[in-house]
Amino acid sequence: MAMAEAAAPLTAEDHARTMAEYSRAGEARARALGNRGPIRLDANGKLAQDILDAYWTHGFYVFEGVAGPEELAELRADVDAILERAPVEPGATVDRHGRPAFGEGVLKPPYRWAKPLSDPLGGTTKNNGRHPVAMSQPTLAADAPAWTVELLDGNLYLMNAAFRLYGHPGLLAAAASILGDDFVPYNEVTFIKEAGLGPSVAWHQDGTTHWDAADWDMGAHGFNFMTQLYPSTAGNCVWVLPGSHRHGKADIRKLVAESGSDRIEGAVPMLAGAGDTIVTNRQLLHGSFANSSPDRRVTLNAGFFPRKRVLNVTTKRLTGETVTYDAERIDRRLRILLLAIDARRQRFPNEKSHVYRPLADRQDEIRWSEAMRDTVLKNYNQLDMFI
Repeated sequence: MAMAEAAAPLTAEDHARTMAEYSRAGEARARALGNRGPIRLDANGKLAQDILDAYWTHGFYVFEGVAGPEELAELRADVDAILERAPVEPGATVDRHGRPAFGEGVLKPPYRWAKPLSDPLGGTTKNNGRHPVAMSQPTLAADAPAWTVELLDGNLYLMNAAFRLYGHPGLLAAAASILGDDFVPYNEVTFIKEAGLGPSVAWHQDGTTHWDAADWDMGAHGFNFMTQLYPSTAGNCVWVLPGSHRHGKADIRKLVAESGSDRIEGAVPMLAGAGDTIVTNRQLLHGSFANSSPDRRVTLNAGFFPRKRVLNVTTKRLTGETVTYDAERIDRRLRILLLAIDARRQRFPNEKSHVYRPLADRQDEIRWSEAMRDTVLKNYNQLDMFI
């Protein structure tokens, strides 16, 4: 179909039907990649080599069963509780129950809103212009809400269960295996794609700093863990172009033009079950369509970088702020990780905790307590790092 289709009005039902046609081939390709299974470690506590090979080949891997039923229930409950405290609309001071909305004293707004089924980023200069092409935006039913929460910012302060998940020993072992023992944090957010309402995220590659570096490699901009609280389906999930992390900057406009629509040829849906975690290279070309499906998606994101790609690097954040990440700033952000490891140890005492090797001599000095929520965790995301 011609590119004019992307701008032409279409109903949510038409969009869902079109996506179903596109999804059948994508799902078959996704299942054939062979990049899914439980976290498996070798005798040295590193990811099994076949997992690493699959990750570096395709740019992502689906770790199955990371959050068990009990932990999954806690994560879902915490997300729903924080959404219950959301303002009734952008700029409001009360929630839908008339209570003061959550967020007093929080410097970065914890809720990000969007128009349902819209594309807030595609074709704009937002996020340093890394979303050059707009996605299809289905029309809404007459009774649709004016706004939907599309993102929660600062998971580790917002939700205790998300804070404990951050210290998951299997995930942290995976981070050390992919990025090196001295991996460093990026940020933590929750993507909300409500059924029939969730907006799209236009095709893009994460990272803006190292594309032209002389020592650029296919892991230069780190990765994200994406833990799914509900099934990640072809209709509601993130789609990726496998292997695109290995080839530098993609020409997104050309790919869309050649495909004839925003449904890029060769892309696959990142299918996952509830409780699965997808590790996704940030250089992988990816995007998500408007969620015209009947299935809700809630994804907890936690990003990590190779330390050498962050230390003493000066870069322009998505906000436009220019910042240099020195060792002191990195160390302050890493303290949060050590606290999460201890919080998880207290909740799951029978697990073998991850040891963050660069700070192994300090790990026993830091103990989590609920009192630290406001003294340490509140506004911790002011120390987020972006490259």
